[in-house]
Amino acid sequence: MAWLAAGEGYEIALVEGRVAARSVTGRTAGRQLKTLPKALKDHPEVDRLRRLAEWLDRHEAACAAQVDGWMVSSLPVPTELLARVWPDEAWQSALRDVAVVGDDPDEVGFLRDATASGELKVVNLDGETVRLSPRTVTLPHPVLLPDLDDVREFAAELGIVQRIEQIHRATWTKPDEVSATATEVRDYAGGVFPTRFSLAARATALGYRVSGGYATCKVRDSGAATEAVVWIGEPYYDDETTTGALSWHDDDGRAVPLTKVGPVAWSEGMRMAAALYAGRKIEEGGDA
Repeated sequence: MAWLAAGEGYEIALVEGRVAARSVTGRTAGRQLKTLPKALKDHPEVDRLRRLAEWLDRHEAACAAQVDGWMVSSLPVPTELLARVWPDEAWQSALRDVAVVGDDPDEVGFLRDATASGELKVVNLDGETVRLSPRTVTLPHPVLLPDLDDVREFAAELGIVQRIEQIHRATWTKPDEVSATATEVRDYAGGVFPTRFSLAARATALGYRVSGGYATCKVRDSGAATEAVVWIGEPYYDDETTTGALSWHDDDGRAVPLTKVGPVAWSEGMRMAAALYAGRKIEEGGDA
């Protein structure tokens, strides 16, 4: 970013997300200063850059959240859209090295570039850079990836680091035998928290929505919307509380039988329940 004049003898710019200053006079001319001079603390240009930095942080988070949403729901994304947003550094950071699938569902590649003509450059699992130009691509949830362990091993060999949690996302697979009448899972029920507020705060911090007495996670799976819910206690309840059962609901709020819960909805619901349960009180000592 260009350096801007600010006050007599100084220039300012955004450097790695914060306002930095340099002197334009004297022996230190052109050298970036370690701290912002007092004379610039309340300068209008400094305030403008700070607000810009805050907006850029929000924009970066929004881009990552959108890409994560595409991945969790395995929604088809127009290739033309990826090409349009790619020049934006925030979008590029969120999208670079994400695993994508084009017309062939068995051909997985890591996204490296998107050209203005709508062509994608990906590194396939043979280590070759190939060009794809499908109308849409999906950013598959890892539970849907065939040979996930091989994909993870290959990614490690390439030194791939993803901005969103995709290939190294914790996954759960539904057991082969599930009761035909069961509608809830209690694997992570019974986690004790000092107050309902502390449990709700944990859910919010993890990115889940809190509605009434539940922490919720909405997923599109096989074209249908499913909401995983975990009971966290009555609102405004101040005493000790525990995590409840995990269940899934359809758009009409009806409980979905476990046999009908799709692989992505199952994995994401279990991931939420496990993450909440991990923050429980753990007693120590001889009476634990």
